[in-house]
Amino acid sequence: MGRKPRARQASLWVEAQRLQGLAHPFYEKLNQILEEAGFDRLAERLCAKYYDPRLGRPSLPPGVYFRCFLIGYFEGLDSERAIAYRVADSLSLRQFLGLSWEDNPPDHSTLSKTRRLFSLGTHRAVFRWVLKLLARKGLLRGRTLGVDATTLEANAAMKSIVRRDTGQSYDEHVARLMASEERPQPTAAQRRRGDRRRQKAVSNREWVNPHGLQARITMKDGRTHLAYKAEQAVDLETGAVVAVTVQEADRGDTESLRQTLGEAGCALTELAGESASEPLGGGGDVSLRAVERVVADKGYHSRASLRELAEMGVRTVVAEPERGRQGWRGQRAEQQAVYANRRRLRSPSGRAWLRKRGELLERTSAHLYNSGGMRRLHLRGRRNIAKRLLLQAAAFNLSLILRCLLGVGTARGAADRLQAALFYFWWLWIAQTTGAWQPADSPQRACGLNHPSATRLRTRCRHGCLSTGC
Repeated sequence: MGRKPRARQASLWVEAQRLQGLAHPFYEKLNQILEEAGFDRLAERLCAKYYDPRLGRPSLPPGVYFRCFLIGYFEGLDSERAIAYRVADSLSLRQFLGLSWEDNPPDHSTLSKTRRLFSLGTHRAVFRWVLKLLARKGLLRGRTLGVDATTLEANAAMKSIVRRDTGQSYDEHVARLMASEERPQPTAAQRRRGDRRRQKAVSNREWVNPHGLQARITMKDGRTHLAYKAEQAVDLETGAVVAVTVQEADRGDTESLRQTLGEAGCALTELAGESASEPLGGGGDVSLRAVERVVADKGYHSRASLRELAEMGVRTVVAEPERGRQGWRGQRAEQQAVYANRRRLRSPSGRAWLRKRGELLERTSAHLYNSGGMRRLHLRGRRNIAKRLLLQAAAFNLSLILRCLLGVGTARGAADRLQAALFYFWWLWIAQTTGAWQPADSPQRACGLNHPSATRLRTRCRHGCLSTGC
């Protein structure tokens, strides 16, 4: 039996081959896909304009920077500090980044400075490069898009809000109101009691957080907090994220839809007619027309939005809320668009598209924000959040390719599948050794009684069969 030594003298020389860890099969396959597509060359070409060709020391390679945020999605890490800690702690992730033993892993401050250095357009170019890779793999169609939005909790507290006109904090505002009621210099306890009794109304027109000027006050799950609105457009034929935008949380769905569909239309126009040279999962080319159909929930239903989409030649399948009888005087185009949308909703194909929207969009939101670690933000500023979210969506699209090749889309999913396989073989060994399961042609199964399912463990009777009713 080996025993842990009380003290051990460190070796002066260690072979580098002995320190080389075993590569993770998931990240090894992902690295193979990126290297075959020339990802590092593309990243270096996009980011060369940010650095001087001769002055300064070598920076963090752009390919390593983007890979770090891919790790953030696959590992479910919500902050750059957590990504830096995870990379420094894992040998397989160091191999995925291409770091040798002489190279230090990137620090969280390096990731933050590099993110601020690279523009939003550079991150969007990387996202669209991944879309082009999906098109070559036959995992992008672009004919039917589903749109949905969610709120992301901002890195700002309600306690820090101030009034837009005077700059007073909330506590100072309550004290001023109480002073106007002939109660000068109230204590902190008196201010809290007085604030509980009065009718409160906190509006985005009057209040703002100085540390998150673009965050908006919103309510979700019975809680009031500062948040942003993230909206994504998903290809309902393949599940790929075509566009993702970050907007103000108090912006209506019908208003934010224009920006999201505009981003999706630009991305699909660049890839129109792209052929699937390396098809996976059935293959298919990108539609020559940018967007043919839009599917959304009832929050996106309005006369103006349906009319605009109909004028662009886009068919809508948008759930209609209960509004009763409506008047259409002077709104002939809006009436035709609403009635056409209503006919599609009642058709079998329209109901099928709504079911598909509920399946793919809910799954995409769960992967991007819940398991991907983006539900709670650690960044400030809409542009910084949009940069991180674009790389998050790019990682999700890469996981679609890995699902076709490996059957799993994350490293944790690969570990869960291995654990399930080991459990199955363990159960099979237990069942065979205890005699609770026998093949159908075994002598013990020759009894004419009704035997239970092979997945249910039963004891043998005196005749040797598996039934307990002999």
